Amino acid sequence: MTAALLAMHYQNDVLHVDGKVRVGVAADDPARPRLIASAARLIAGARANGVPVIFVRIAFAPGYADCLRNCTLFRRVAETGAVLDGKWGAEFYDELAPLPGEAVITHKRNNPFWASGLEEAVRRTGASRLYVAGIATNHVVEHGARHASDLGFEVAVVADACSTAQAHLHAASLETLAMLADVMNVDSAIAQMEAMP
Repeated sequence: MTAALLAMHYQNDVLHVDGKVRVGVAADDPARPRLIASAARLIAGARANGVPVIFVRIAFAPGYADCLRNCTLFRRVAETGAVLDGKWGAEFYDELAPLPGEAVITHKRNNPFWASGLEEAVRRTGASRLYVAGIATNHVVEHGARHASDLGFEVAVVADACSTAQAHLHAASLETLAMLADVMNVDSAIAQMEAMP
């Protein structure tokens, strides 16, 4: 079995204390440093074991002409000026940024696979199993995990490298995803990667 890791939305506006969104990781939230440490350990573990990391970001053009404002989430993104392409907020958080040569995919819908080239990037790796992590659990992570399952991939959601605005929504999303994916922690994910041929 071969695998790849989808590291999704570890961006300044989503994660940094000065970001415009900060989904479930407010500056004084004790979960914030734990999430960052877990995500960093997961990414490092994938790299150490030869598992390709695909970094997934959401970003919109100036003026948000490419932002479909048919839902509250995207209306708020445009209203707050968040994840604007070419600006600091859309860049990856320093500790969780891609290395030169690692794949970066930009999407513009709730589903990270929609018209983004993500499926093609995953298939180029030859992976049959996808480890999925990011922010927010009940949005991009859940959309990505569901779509990956429908595409025929084995999916593992790495729970402690995910976050959402409210703990009960994170828990509910993981409980739902457990019917479609393996839900595990970073230690278990890295142990699986280490055991792969």
